[in-house]
Amino acid sequence: MSLRIVVTVKYVPDATGDRHFADDLTVDRDDVDGLLSELDEYAVEQALQISENSDDDVEITVLTVGPEDAKDALRKALSMGADKAIHVEDDDLHGTDAIGTSLVLAKAIEKAGYDLVISGMASTDGTMGVVPALLAERLGVPQVTLLSEVSVEDGTVKGRRDGDAASEQLEASLPAVVSVTDQSGEARYPSFKGIMAAKKKPVQSWDLSDLEIEAEEVGLEGAYTVVDTAAERPARTAGTIVKDEGEGGKQLAEYLASQKFV
Repeated sequence: MSLRIVVTVKYVPDATGDRHFADDLTVDRDDVDGLLSELDEYAVEQALQISENSDDDVEITVLTVGPEDAKDALRKALSMGADKAIHVEDDDLHGTDAIGTSLVLAKAIEKAGYDLVISGMASTDGTMGVVPALLAERLGVPQVTLLSEVSVEDGTVKGRRDGDAASEQLEASLPAVVSVTDQSGEARYPSFKGIMAAKKKPVQSWDLSDLEIEAEEVGLEGAYTVVDTAAERPARTAGTIVKDEGEGGKQLAEYLASQKFV
């Protein structure tokens, strides 16, 4: 038997960089370095662990939607151990929101073929966390989201979802969509051998026409969500200094109370 896993990954602006909005109020991605979303690294890691623990032949495909530079995210995932990659790139995708992105991903996943889709719990730029659920709805398959532990056995995906007060054991028949949290296990660091091997792994490039998607369905024109205004965060001001001359504790308590921290 064989198991086809598709891992959705995103190329995001470096959170440590100085990020800005462009004139059309989308993120200015040319003004900051990008990388594979850290939360998606956990998804790649779980796919690799499923492969390593499986008696079946497992093929892992990483899929991203984004500009030319998004190939860097795919190369990182391939160097970790994924088998092949798909890059959906089209100028008309600029400004696509989560709903439009889920459409593109779903069409690409159907075209690629799959048994299991694994996503991170959210992207580190949008942090909406809704794409896995949207994907499952579009694909018409079960969703098992926010897992801190995941495994596949006999055509069933199983996992543990940890909440504040309890943990749930969940399972679904394949095909299915799952998302994993940052508690699912530390993502491996690509080895030199993996980095070199990644250069020879296949990367397919598709555009909207390959997926039979009209430009009006995606991009800023097709977005269901719109940013009306944006302003830069005010510069940080100097904090309040309390000198302890016998009344420091009282002054600190009064300050915390005035700021409604206590």
